[in-house]
Amino acid sequence: MSKSPHHGASVIPMSAVRSRALSGRLRVPGDKSISHRALLIGALTVGRTEIEGMLEGEDVIATANAVRAMGASVTREGDGRWRVNGLGVGTLLPPRDVLDFGNAGTGSRLTMGVVAGHPFEAVFDGDASLRKRPMRRILDPLMLMGAETVEQAEGGRLPLRLRGAREVIPIVYETPVASAQIKSAVLLCGLCADGETTVIEKEATRDHTERMLAHFGAKISSEPHGAHGRKVVLRGRPELQPQKIVVPSDISSAAFPMVAALVVPGSDVVLENVLLNPLRAGLIETLREMGASIEEVSRRDDAGEAIADLRVRHSELKGVDVPAHRAPSMIDEYIVLAVAASFAKGDTRMRGLSELRVKESDRLAATADGLRVNGVDCETLGDDLLVGGRGHVAGGGTVKTHMDHRLAMAFLVMGLASEKPVVVDDGAFIATSFPAFIETMKKLGAGISA
Repeated sequence: MSKSPHHGASVIPMSAVRSRALSGRLRVPGDKSISHRALLIGALTVGRTEIEGMLEGEDVIATANAVRAMGASVTREGDGRWRVNGLGVGTLLPPRDVLDFGNAGTGSRLTMGVVAGHPFEAVFDGDASLRKRPMRRILDPLMLMGAETVEQAEGGRLPLRLRGAREVIPIVYETPVASAQIKSAVLLCGLCADGETTVIEKEATRDHTERMLAHFGAKISSEPHGAHGRKVVLRGRPELQPQKIVVPSDISSAAFPMVAALVVPGSDVVLENVLLNPLRAGLIETLREMGASIEEVSRRDDAGEAIADLRVRHSELKGVDVPAHRAPSMIDEYIVLAVAASFAKGDTRMRGLSELRVKESDRLAATADGLRVNGVDCETLGDDLLVGGRGHVAGGGTVKTHMDHRLAMAFLVMGLASEKPVVVDDGAFIATSFPAFIETMKKLGAGISA
């Protein structure tokens, strides 16, 4: 197998200094999860799907390139809209070259589900960070559905060669961990099965795949299962209908200016068109418990997703206990929540964070290291993170980002309200999800520089 080129070769240190009150309106990039899914599901329709507001970060562009490599037409028009001319369920073509996903964990894993439903082989690869991330949890159910891993790096990691099923087997699968990526990969493969594919979750995870499949005309149902879980049933071989998708602003990206506004005194910021899917809004729920002033303005629905503008004002925060069952609804926001907790008064305990250990980096360990180097009291207790908030942060540290975009952005937010500047060793990977982060934050008055 050929290997992907080295990504992120240029290291870009960045720093943030104590800033004046942040103010203004902004729209953060489109939701990354929905952008990936719009491209992949659009490729499985017959006809043209139009996507407005798609995130144009490196991760999503990698998925667009993969979809294009499998025969669908993907174009960006002059008005900023993207158009996908799909081939239909089960009719994509074998890619001639390696599918290089860079740093895109979601894109690579969901595309594995798509490839697993087609009778051809594809090679998956990515950057050094993605090559460290576990893929076996995705591959195991796909093998049960008839796919085969022909070649793989140690431990089921990238690079790997996946051979799709000649005849997809519908299965009933209970996910071993709370993961929307596992669920989505199984459902995307199940589109090509003759029969019903069922996924059972003990802890409900983000449901963008289910909502979008229903929007495109698939026969799919979702119902409660157990105390916190869901049971999803999909009927295979639907004829998906092209749709217009308006991608809302990514709550995971909105989290950074949101927390910045909360911790920088005097701030008053409006975040436009933010996704408020209840299975993604755990951060907002937690921040409100901490005393955050977050007001919803003009709440509305689009393609089955709840959206609103959010007015966020500086607030005196207090420590809280964050239950483990909330983790799936805010798994990408714990780093910036830890930053908010550092400025709160009292202890904040975040429970059940094992999934953070297998993200772009070991986010649990890296977050704790970043807090300590900036003078914040914290400790990891098993899979819990305990942050001792004192109402202020000394700062002055240099944070190792481990090629992780969210670590970089979260600790730059810390520097905006800390007593001394905060430096991150490399902000180059911010481009994977929020290419205009520095420019956007500067418009609000933030003191961030590269």
